[in-house]
Amino acid sequence: MSSYRFVTEAAEHVDATTRAVGALLDDIDRIERWGRRLAHVLANGGRLLVAGNGGSAAHAQHLTSELVGRYREERMPLSAIALHGETSTVTAVLNDYGAEEVFARQVRAHGRPGDVFIALSTSGRSPNLLRAAEAAHAHGLHVWAITGPSPCVLATLADDALCIAAPSTAVIQEVHQVAVHLLCEALESSLPSQPTAFQAAFGA
Repeated sequence: MSSYRFVTEAAEHVDATTRAVGALLDDIDRIERWGRRLAHVLANGGRLLVAGNGGSAAHAQHLTSELVGRYREERMPLSAIALHGETSTVTAVLNDYGAEEVFARQVRAHGRPGDVFIALSTSGRSPNLLRAAEAAHAHGLHVWAITGPSPCVLATLADDALCIAAPSTAVIQEVHQVAVHLLCEALESSLPSQPTAFQAAFGA
Protein backbone atom coordinates (compact mmCIF):
# COMPACT_ATOMS: atom_id res chain seq x y z
CA MET A 1 0.00 0.00 0.00
CA SER A 2 1.41 3.38 -1.04
CA SER A 3 2.23 5.89 1.64
CA TYR A 4 0.27 9.13 1.83
CA ARG A 5 3.47 11.16 1.54
CA PHE A 6 4.57 9.42 -1.66
CA VAL A 7 1.13 9.69 -3.26
CA THR A 8 0.96 13.38 -2.44
CA GLU A 9 4.45 14.08 -3.78
CA ALA A 10 3.79 12.02 -6.90
CA ALA A 11 0.59 13.91 -7.60
CA GLU A 12 2.38 17.24 -7.17
CA HIS A 13 5.19 16.10 -9.45
CA VAL A 14 2.85 14.92 -12.19
CA ASP A 15 0.81 18.10 -11.91
CA ALA A 16 3.90 20.30 -12.17
CA THR A 17 5.16 18.36 -15.19
CA THR A 18 1.78 18.49 -16.89
CA ARG A 19 1.55 22.25 -16.47
CA ALA A 20 5.13 22.79 -17.64
CA VAL A 21 4.68 20.58 -20.70
CA GLY A 22 1.49 22.43 -21.55
CA ALA A 23 3.37 25.71 -21.39
CA LEU A 24 5.54 24.49 -24.29
CA LEU A 25 2.66 25.50 -26.53
CA ASP A 26 3.61 29.11 -25.78
CA ASP A 27 6.95 28.36 -27.49
CA ILE A 28 5.62 26.27 -30.36
CA ASP A 29 6.49 28.96 -32.92
CA ARG A 30 10.08 28.99 -31.66
CA ILE A 31 10.35 25.20 -31.84
CA GLU A 32 8.90 25.17 -35.35
CA ARG A 33 11.32 27.90 -36.41
CA TRP A 34 14.24 25.88 -35.04
CA GLY A 35 13.01 22.81 -36.88
CA ARG A 36 12.80 24.69 -40.18
CA ARG A 37 16.28 26.11 -39.71
CA LEU A 38 17.76 22.73 -38.78
CA ALA A 39 16.08 21.09 -41.76
CA HIS A 40 17.66 23.64 -44.07
CA VAL A 41 21.11 23.38 -42.50
CA LEU A 42 21.24 19.60 -42.28
CA ALA A 43 19.65 18.86 -45.66
CA ASN A 44 22.35 21.00 -47.26
CA GLY A 45 25.33 19.30 -45.64
CA GLY A 46 25.56 21.22 -42.37
CA ARG A 47 25.92 19.74 -38.92
CA LEU A 48 24.28 19.91 -35.51
CA LEU A 49 26.47 19.88 -32.41
CA VAL A 50 24.76 19.29 -29.06
CA ALA A 51 26.12 19.36 -25.51
CA GLY A 52 24.90 18.95 -21.96
CA ASN A 53 25.98 17.62 -18.58
CA GLY A 54 24.43 14.73 -16.64
CA GLY A 55 20.78 14.29 -17.54
CA SER A 56 21.14 17.00 -20.17
CA ALA A 57 23.88 14.94 -21.80
CA ALA A 58 21.36 12.12 -22.11
CA HIS A 59 18.92 14.49 -23.81
CA ALA A 60 21.68 15.69 -26.14
CA GLN A 61 22.49 12.13 -27.17
CA HIS A 62 18.81 11.28 -27.55
CA LEU A 63 18.42 14.20 -29.97
CA THR A 64 21.41 13.25 -32.10
CA SER A 65 20.33 9.61 -32.23
CA GLU A 66 16.94 10.63 -33.62
CA LEU A 67 18.64 12.65 -36.37
CA VAL A 68 21.35 10.20 -37.39
CA GLY A 69 18.75 7.42 -37.23
CA ARG A 70 15.17 8.57 -37.57
CA TYR A 71 12.39 9.99 -35.46
CA ARG A 72 9.29 8.95 -37.41
CA GLU A 73 9.85 9.34 -41.12
CA GLU A 74 12.20 7.40 -43.38
CA ARG A 75 14.73 9.93 -44.62
CA MET A 76 18.41 10.58 -45.16
CA PRO A 77 20.67 10.36 -42.08
CA LEU A 78 21.47 13.82 -40.73
CA SER A 79 24.82 14.89 -39.31
CA ALA A 80 24.49 15.40 -35.54
CA ILE A 81 27.10 14.91 -32.82
CA ALA A 82 26.62 14.77 -29.04
CA LEU A 83 29.89 16.23 -27.79
CA HIS A 84 30.09 14.23 -24.57
CA GLY A 85 29.83 10.90 -26.39
CA GLU A 86 33.41 10.33 -27.52
CA THR A 87 34.99 9.37 -24.23
CA SER A 88 38.62 9.38 -25.35
CA THR A 89 38.31 12.90 -26.70
CA VAL A 90 36.41 14.12 -23.65
CA THR A 91 38.98 12.70 -21.21
CA ALA A 92 41.94 13.90 -23.28
CA VAL A 93 40.63 17.46 -23.43
CA LEU A 94 39.68 17.32 -19.76
CA ASN A 95 43.17 16.17 -18.84
CA ASP A 96 45.08 18.58 -21.08
CA TYR A 97 42.91 21.70 -21.10
CA GLY A 98 40.51 21.48 -18.14
CA ALA A 99 36.79 20.93 -17.70
CA GLU A 100 35.71 24.27 -19.15
CA GLU A 101 37.22 23.36 -22.54
CA VAL A 102 35.62 19.91 -22.86
CA PHE A 103 32.91 21.08 -25.28
CA ALA A 104 34.45 24.29 -26.62
CA ARG A 105 37.45 22.56 -28.15
CA GLN A 106 35.17 20.09 -29.91
CA VAL A 107 33.05 22.95 -31.23
CA ARG A 108 36.20 24.44 -32.74
CA ALA A 109 37.12 21.08 -34.24
CA HIS A 110 33.77 20.04 -35.69
CA GLY A 111 31.78 23.25 -36.17
CA ARG A 112 31.67 25.18 -39.41
CA PRO A 113 30.07 28.55 -40.19
CA GLY A 114 26.34 28.08 -40.58
CA ASP A 115 26.17 24.93 -38.45
CA VAL A 116 24.01 24.83 -35.32
CA PHE A 117 25.10 24.33 -31.71
CA ILE A 118 22.49 23.48 -29.06
CA ALA A 119 23.37 23.65 -25.36
CA LEU A 120 21.08 21.93 -22.87
CA SER A 121 21.27 22.95 -19.22
CA THR A 122 18.75 22.99 -16.39
CA SER A 123 20.73 25.66 -14.53
CA GLY A 124 21.85 27.69 -17.53
CA ARG A 125 25.20 28.43 -15.93
CA SER A 126 27.48 25.42 -16.54
CA PRO A 127 30.93 26.86 -17.32
CA ASN A 128 31.75 24.30 -20.01
CA LEU A 129 28.54 25.11 -21.88
CA LEU A 130 29.11 28.86 -21.58
CA ARG A 131 32.61 28.44 -23.02
CA ALA A 132 31.22 26.25 -25.82
CA ALA A 133 28.57 28.83 -26.70
CA GLU A 134 31.25 31.50 -26.93
CA ALA A 135 33.37 29.25 -29.16
CA ALA A 136 30.38 28.52 -31.38
CA HIS A 137 29.70 32.23 -31.85
CA ALA A 138 33.35 32.85 -32.67
CA HIS A 139 33.23 30.20 -35.39
CA GLY A 140 30.01 31.40 -36.99
CA LEU A 141 27.58 28.77 -35.68
CA HIS A 142 23.98 29.45 -34.76
CA VAL A 143 23.70 29.03 -30.97
CA TRP A 144 20.50 27.85 -29.30
CA ALA A 145 19.96 27.06 -25.64
CA ILE A 146 17.41 24.86 -23.90
CA THR A 147 17.47 25.79 -20.22
CA GLY A 148 15.55 26.09 -17.00
CA PRO A 149 13.96 29.36 -15.88
CA SER A 150 15.15 32.65 -17.29
CA PRO A 151 17.04 34.81 -16.87
CA CYS A 152 20.19 32.72 -17.06
CA VAL A 153 23.65 33.32 -18.46
CA LEU A 154 23.45 30.63 -21.13
CA ALA A 155 20.25 32.08 -22.56
CA THR A 156 21.86 35.51 -22.84
CA LEU A 157 24.79 34.01 -24.77
CA ALA A 158 22.53 32.20 -27.22
CA ASP A 159 20.99 33.56 -30.40
CA ASP A 160 17.71 32.09 -29.19
CA ALA A 161 16.63 30.17 -26.10
CA LEU A 162 13.85 27.90 -24.94
CA CYS A 163 13.59 28.52 -21.19
CA ILE A 164 11.44 26.24 -19.05
CA ALA A 165 9.85 27.86 -16.01
CA ALA A 166 9.44 24.84 -13.74
CA PRO A 167 9.83 24.32 -9.98
CA SER A 168 12.44 21.56 -9.97
CA THR A 169 15.33 20.13 -11.95
CA ALA A 170 13.42 16.88 -12.47
CA VAL A 171 10.47 18.65 -14.07
CA ILE A 172 12.74 20.78 -16.25
CA GLN A 173 14.46 17.63 -17.50
CA GLU A 174 11.13 15.99 -18.28
CA VAL A 175 10.00 19.01 -20.29
CA HIS A 176 13.35 19.12 -22.10
CA GLN A 177 12.70 15.59 -23.33
CA VAL A 178 9.34 16.61 -24.76
CA ALA A 179 10.98 19.64 -26.37
CA VAL A 180 13.57 17.37 -27.99
CA HIS A 181 10.80 15.28 -29.54
CA LEU A 182 8.89 18.34 -30.71
CA LEU A 183 12.05 19.67 -32.34
CA CYS A 184 12.45 16.35 -34.17
CA GLU A 185 8.83 16.56 -35.35
CA ALA A 186 9.32 20.14 -36.55
CA LEU A 187 12.51 19.21 -38.37
CA GLU A 188 11.07 16.18 -40.15
CA SER A 189 7.97 18.08 -41.23
CA SER A 190 10.23 20.79 -42.68
CA LEU A 191 12.60 18.62 -44.70
CA PRO A 192 12.26 19.23 -48.45
CA SER A 193 10.11 16.73 -50.31
CA GLN A 194 12.53 16.84 -53.22
CA PRO A 195 16.17 15.91 -52.50
CA THR A 196 18.69 18.70 -52.36
CA ALA A 197 21.92 18.43 -54.33
CA PHE A 198 23.62 17.25 -51.14
CA GLN A 199 21.01 14.58 -50.55
CA ALA A 200 21.21 13.35 -54.11
CA ALA A 201 25.01 13.21 -53.99
CA PHE A 202 24.97 11.09 -50.86
CA GLY A 203 22.22 8.72 -51.93
CA ALA A 204 19.43 9.93 -49.67
